[in-house]
Amino acid sequence: MKVRAILRDATVQVKMLIKHPMETGRRKDEEGNILPAHYITEIKAVCKGDDVFRAEVGPGVSMDPYISFAFDGANTGDTLTISWKDNKGESETLDVVISGA
Repeated sequence: MKVRAILRDATVQVKMLIKHPMETGRRKDEEGNILPAHYITEIKAVCKGDDVFRAEVGPGVSMDPYISFAFDGANTGDTLTISWKDNKGESETLDVVISGA
């Protein structure tokens, strides 16, 4: 997962790229076998103990999803914690320090 969080004019702009196959469970491989479903179900961002972003997603989201959002109430140097979970129980969490423009 790659995340960039930049404070501009009192608003934090967050851009992230999550490496994930996002398989729907409906595609077939070269031999005609159905590829098992494997997709992110939840993405969450927390700053100073507060949820600043939360999304419930599913198999309709493309492989390696790119997500961007903005929020207020943070300062340069604060930590933003980004996490995701998928339908197979896998997860990833990353702490990012908010930088100035």
